[in-house]
Amino acid sequence: MEKDIFPKGWKVYLPLIVIFVIMLFFFPNVGKFKYHYQIGRPWAYETLISPIDFPILKTERELMDEREERYSSVIPYFRYDEKISKEVGERLSKAIDTLSADADLVLSLFDDVYDYGVVSSLSAQEIENGMVFVHKDRRAAEVPVENIFDIAHAGEYIRKQLAAGMGEERADSLYAAMGLSDYLVPNLIFDQATTDMIHKEAAGYISPTKGIIYTGQLIVSKGEIVTSEIAQLLDSYRAEYLSDMGIAGNTILIAVGNGLLLLLSLLAFFAAILFVDRTIFGDSRKYFFLLTLYVISTLIIELLGAVGNTSYMHLIPFPLFALYMLAFFKRNYVFPLYTVLLLPLLVVTAEGTELFFINLLAGIVAIISYSRFNRGWLQFVNAFFIFMTLSLSYTAFVFLQNEDLGQYRDYRDIFYLGLASLFCVAGYPLIFLFERVFMLVSNSRLLELADTNNKLLRLMAEKAPGTFQHVLQVMNISDACARAIGANVQLVRTGALYHDIGKTVNPQCFVENAAPGVNYHEGLTPEESARDIIKHVDDGVALAKKSKIPQIIIDFILSHHGTTKTEYFYNMYLRGGGDPSQAGLFQYHGFKPKTKEQVILMFADTVEAASRSLKDYSQQSVTELVDRVIGMKMDDGQLEDAEISLKEVSVLKSVLVEYLMQINHARIAYPKRPQK
Repeated sequence: MEKDIFPKGWKVYLPLIVIFVIMLFFFPNVGKFKYHYQIGRPWAYETLISPIDFPILKTERELMDEREERYSSVIPYFRYDEKISKEVGERLSKAIDTLSADADLVLSLFDDVYDYGVVSSLSAQEIENGMVFVHKDRRAAEVPVENIFDIAHAGEYIRKQLAAGMGEERADSLYAAMGLSDYLVPNLIFDQATTDMIHKEAAGYISPTKGIIYTGQLIVSKGEIVTSEIAQLLDSYRAEYLSDMGIAGNTILIAVGNGLLLLLSLLAFFAAILFVDRTIFGDSRKYFFLLTLYVISTLIIELLGAVGNTSYMHLIPFPLFALYMLAFFKRNYVFPLYTVLLLPLLVVTAEGTELFFINLLAGIVAIISYSRFNRGWLQFVNAFFIFMTLSLSYTAFVFLQNEDLGQYRDYRDIFYLGLASLFCVAGYPLIFLFERVFMLVSNSRLLELADTNNKLLRLMAEKAPGTFQHVLQVMNISDACARAIGANVQLVRTGALYHDIGKTVNPQCFVENAAPGVNYHEGLTPEESARDIIKHVDDGVALAKKSKIPQIIIDFILSHHGTTKTEYFYNMYLRGGGDPSQAGLFQYHGFKPKTKEQVILMFADTVEAASRSLKDYSQQSVTELVDRVIGMKMDDGQLEDAEISLKEVSVLKSVLVEYLMQINHARIAYPKRPQK
């Protein structure tokens, strides 16, 4: 029977509708700039004449240089102290009262000096800047440095003016006799707090523009090579378009266009899930987990896209989303899902192509490298590979878009990419939260469960050593089978280790644990023997639940025998005249395998146990055994619920035959040492 192309059920499509409606509210309702250009390439469109007036934006380098210049130049702020000027004038008037002939000249010179202002000294930086702020008469104004005095220059000025009025010899005598230098006290008081505040404000505000393009002015001609200057004009035009025309345009058409893009992105993600594994739709936990990742990533893209600063996009650890998916899905599932997850980048941001490409490459590297570097400090090695991929691909785009390497954009972006790489390590523990919320089992959790030092597995090794050796062999066989058909290797390995855990309750019931010469079933009826053997499934489920083993592993316990019977004791029962209608007494309490991994375990468990009775391990005898055992399972309908093809079953048969022959090859008999 052919499967439907699309899955059925409201649980599949209702979440998509809800997500679309919610995301539509967050989608930035702005138009898209229709021109695409690159420095060093010809302008591929018609000659562009500006339809509006728009300011020319400064480049990042120009803004940084201007900011550094502002920070390096400090204009000091002084407060004019009128009180000091009056006090000096009064003291000086009393001192020169007896020299009435020269009093007016001296007082006049001091008044001139103090009217300009006197500071204690002028630093080299203040002299170099050439300006100071002076707060006088409730107003602050920039004053040239040459219009104020420091103590030394004030004294020199007064001495020269006295010499001009009364002669140099008499002026020097008067200056020394009166000690006029002692009356020179600064009346411009330096205000450190206000200086710092003004400096901070001046450095903080820098005009982002450097000119204007008027309506009708040429921006770029058709076929003209796009230089860095032309690119800056186009960047400025795009910024004005998106901030004004992109919003003021036909909002209905813009909303419809953005809605369609969002819908197509969501449908693409749906199609990716359908492509990699349609059974995900039947597992609401995995389906909702993937949709949650899509919503989180798209919301972050939309919210940061609304801010308009592309640099912030570099902080998002997109490769982490690939690692989240890798924790719960096979590697070949992750790449197409991750690729579609990044599609909103192409729509929301101006540099979408760049962001999409560098994060796609980083995600691929993360997927590949994580298989080797996924434990402890090795995760930082993985983060290093992610950072190198992000930074190198980002640098490649920078080189493509800048003629002058000195105009390298903002090194802050590289720092952001480094943080994003570290976030891939810091954010990975959220997998354990996802495990709890969505009741999933990650590969990390499976690795922990497969550790033979775990309590249940140690209990099996101690109480049922024969069974423990059996499950180890089944695990290795299952591993080979899973790799051959692309099943989840770690899942089937862990399931194999726990599938017979129930045998630890009554280990002597099973032949692999029985002591030599002891037959547990001697004296028991076939019904009693079957009951005790079947019970290991129920005991295994109880032990697993008590130890909080995940349900996905418990399903291996329930499905490894399916709904088959204990054939040996059932046949004995029938030969003894038993009633066939009581066949249920001999049937295992489980369910038929549903997944490839469960089918693999059923085959590996049955074939490994049956192979122990073989006396001849030739290819023919092993092949006949495998064909007979698997044929019985298929004839009994044990695979009718399983998601596995006949081709994959054929591959499993070949792997089982090859593996059994390898582990049961003939041994060489060692010759005895000759007696002396």
